Amino acid sequence: MFSLHFCTNTSKSTTFAASYLINNFGFSPKSVPKLCSTYSVHFKTAQKPDSVLNFFRNYGFSDTQLRHIIRKAPWLLSCDPFKRVLPKFQFFLSKGASNSDIVNMVIKNPMVLSPSLENHIVPTYELLYRFLQSDKDVIAYTFGNPALLTHHFVSHNIRGMIENGVNDSNITRVLQRQSIILCKSDILNEVEELKSLGFDPSKSMFSIALMAKRTVTKTRWEEKVDTFKKWGWSDEDVNEAFKKQPHCILTSIDKINSVMSFWVNQLGWDALDIAKMPRVFGASLEKRIIPRARLCNIF
Repeated sequence: MFSLHFCTNTSKSTTFAASYLINNFGFSPKSVPKLCSTYSVHFKTAQKPDSVLNFFRNYGFSDTQLRHIIRKAPWLLSCDPFKRVLPKFQFFLSKGASNSDIVNMVIKNPMVLSPSLENHIVPTYELLYRFLQSDKDVIAYTFGNPALLTHHFVSHNIRGMIENGVNDSNITRVLQRQSIILCKSDILNEVEELKSLGFDPSKSMFSIALMAKRTVTKTRWEEKVDTFKKWGWSDEDVNEAFKKQPHCILTSIDKINSVMSFWVNQLGWDALDIAKMPRVFGASLEKRIIPRARLCNIF
């Protein structure tokens, strides 16, 4: 249990709250005044914050976990947990989540308790259900990445993708493989860019290309382009290969060199011919390409 030792020079709620945060949660004295103001952390006695902590303890949160949570979301100490938190717990429990699931999700991202249940969490959950098609999967993916339920960009981006012709299977694939990109503010710019490059948003390659654009940094992208160019490709060759098989940009530089070396140096192919069949970068060199080459006696 937390114990409270604080200064009583003033009865102001902010001073009491500051002392409570400093002594129980390790906040620095310099940061607390601004923190209390920013997060509206105000209480004159320990009754309110203690009741909040006891509420969480009753749901299986340990004191160590509560210290972690309050340091990220101090506003919880000023809320009415039965109005602000309990309905959300009940909603998740009704969808099949366990108490331990909820504990782990809140520890991972306490801000999941911040949005309105009726105006944000429920509509977002229902939208995700459209693509994942089961409570079990929605719980699994949102609890694995709670930002799906906290960022307002998620619903905005999904609806924007639908308006741009991205089909449900592509959106589902992004949710299952790289859901974090749906939490970014500029993903729709990438969607528009891919469409301008000729990618069909109704085809499966679109989601692969989108994930490639979002997960490969600009610097790393340029390094991979330079690697292809060292083998004689032009910028246009790289773009054409990317349009045919986006996986080629997700391939590591070491694998790019290994694949090119095998086809060019060992099999004698022209490097530009590889640009026309970039699917080879998505196959295992050791397990698939080399064994088949040996079977066909081509090296």
